Amino acid sequence: MPSTTIQRALISVSNKEGLIPFAKALHQKGIELLSTGGTSQALRQAGIPVIDVADVTGFPEIMDGRVKTLHPKIHGGILGRRDVHASIAKTHAIDFIDLVVVNLYPFEDTIKKQACTVEEAIENIDIGGPAMIRSAAKNMDYVTVVVSPEDYDLVLKAISADGEVPYKERQALALKAFAHTSHYDSCIRDYLTTTIENSNDVFKNKLSFSVTKSFDLRYGENPNQQACAYQWGETHSGLLAAKLHQGKALSYNNLVDADAAIACVEGFKDPTAVIVKHANPCGVASNTNIANAYMNALASDPVSAFGGIVALNRPCDEKTATAMFHVFFEVIIAPAFSNDALQIFSKKPNLRLLELTLPLTRDAFDYKWIEGGLLVQEKMPTSLEGSALQYVTHKKPTTEEMTDLLFAWTAVHHVKSNAILIAKNQQTIGIGAGQVSRIDAVNLAIGKATSSLNQAVLASDAFFPFKDNIDSIAKTGITAIIQPGGSLRDQEVIDACNEYGLAMVLTGVRCFKH
Repeated sequence: MPSTTIQRALISVSNKEGLIPFAKALHQKGIELLSTGGTSQALRQAGIPVIDVADVTGFPEIMDGRVKTLHPKIHGGILGRRDVHASIAKTHAIDFIDLVVVNLYPFEDTIKKQACTVEEAIENIDIGGPAMIRSAAKNMDYVTVVVSPEDYDLVLKAISADGEVPYKERQALALKAFAHTSHYDSCIRDYLTTTIENSNDVFKNKLSFSVTKSFDLRYGENPNQQACAYQWGETHSGLLAAKLHQGKALSYNNLVDADAAIACVEGFKDPTAVIVKHANPCGVASNTNIANAYMNALASDPVSAFGGIVALNRPCDEKTATAMFHVFFEVIIAPAFSNDALQIFSKKPNLRLLELTLPLTRDAFDYKWIEGGLLVQEKMPTSLEGSALQYVTHKKPTTEEMTDLLFAWTAVHHVKSNAILIAKNQQTIGIGAGQVSRIDAVNLAIGKATSSLNQAVLASDAFFPFKDNIDSIAKTGITAIIQPGGSLRDQEVIDACNEYGLAMVLTGVRCFKH
């Protein structure tokens, strides 16, 4: 494979993280540095010798910096093959460039700003940067391209060892560079498609996804399936970016269940604990403190909780950790862990502890792959704020019942349909998940109840098609029901509630989760 000792580097970055120590190290190794605009200024201020690109091209930066690197002396220096283009380069006084360190105008960050205008977004579309990156990546035989500060150390170690970056690593960096520009172009296209072409259309005519492999998983849902995890885009956020304090590597099922637990616990404002098993919550509870919330969530279904995933929306303290210690869990997720909690959990080294700031910044859409295609839908809001609740029965819910009804409604969003959830004192006490018949879901939730159903409330993710559901519920001591309504037999169901003295609230919103 071709080899090239790095003698000349071009650096032009908007993200200046780690720039100065990296450039200093290159200079100390005798590497000549070329640069532009703000990067050149930053290097000079740090006392690092640098040559302006304008001095190389003999042409000044013009048009407010829009044109500065698009010149044969730059792209010839990057694209020229040392074996066949050396004489041409000499004829035109082109010096080869061996290292290109470029990252792009922050288009994605710009469009996330609420006050961003189309004009501002367009001004943050980089032109010269992608051209240099693609040129360098194309000429990976001779040129090393770096698009992320996280690769600075890799380059410095390689140069220190041999004066050049090995070919396999140049290939990997080139692939990363093409992924970087591909993602960048996709962001621009998606933004302009939404803003200019289809400003009133929720769904774009074309979608593209940029994902980066994060790590291999031990196996998939079952041991005979290989699996790995990919990170959306190039930003490290969400579950895959959580800080792992201790424990074994996360598995496929761990990640699926952890995602379900996080989605559920994020919906609650009070201190709340959620325990998930097989992507379904088996215990949810809110309380005045996180330790009590956890203990109530565990009491909801201690048998199913074994081997589950716990998510907390408050830091895990010593009291909570002590309560958790004697139960086998796969993963515990919290915004933070106290030193005392970490010390307690350290005695269970296989237990994974994930620190993750909540709530997460989430995409506005849900995606589901099917064979040959992709389904996209708007995310289902879990809050009923602004919704017109209908109090359709003679008996109206008390303040305490209404608190529990809203708690139950938030939780039932995360139970696989057909879904029934029974709650009391902001704690689940019976959950019927994933049944093909709603009456089966009702009976399952009732049968799983871990405490008295007197004064409990019940939430259903969709309407009751027949009054037989109400007949079963009325025998239990449950006093109030929340459900979407919308059945042809709504009045029959309401009449049954009135007959039994039950309160019923209609949300007008269904929350199926398949």
